[in-house]
Amino acid sequence: MRYPVKIEQDGEGWFASVPAIPEALTSGPSAEAALAMAKDALITSMDFYFEDGRPVPLPGDIAEGEYHVDLPASMWAKVLLLNEMLAQQKRPTDLARLLGAKLQDVQRLFDLAHPTKIDKVEQALNALGKHLVMAAS
Repeated sequence: MRYPVKIEQDGEGWFASVPAIPEALTSGPSAEAALAMAKDALITSMDFYFEDGRPVPLPGDIAEGEYHVDLPASMWAKVLLLNEMLAQQKRPTDLARLLGAKLQDVQRLFDLAHPTKIDKVEQALNALGKHLVMAAS
């Protein structure tokens, strides 16, 4: 999934922000460096949403020529899972029961730093009555 990034010159450096995620702010000595750092800022900011149990805002449209950063597919799937859990007002214990899994295993699904196979996230979404759909663009 792609998040649009706004990059502006800021004095002698460059400032990058992700409009959909107001916490994702960073800067760099060049536009390219600021863009590279924007991905780290985006991922770090998403941790706050996961920790606080808040839905992660989805990206807006990307205009032609606009900067963007791509999230890894497994991370994007975790975002979709978190948002669906919150929409259905389910707790990790509820999902563990639906999956017949240990609570500890389900909690790992909500850890962005944990290398979870996308199949596991897909199973969790299926248990919630949703299907993970991926498309190339």
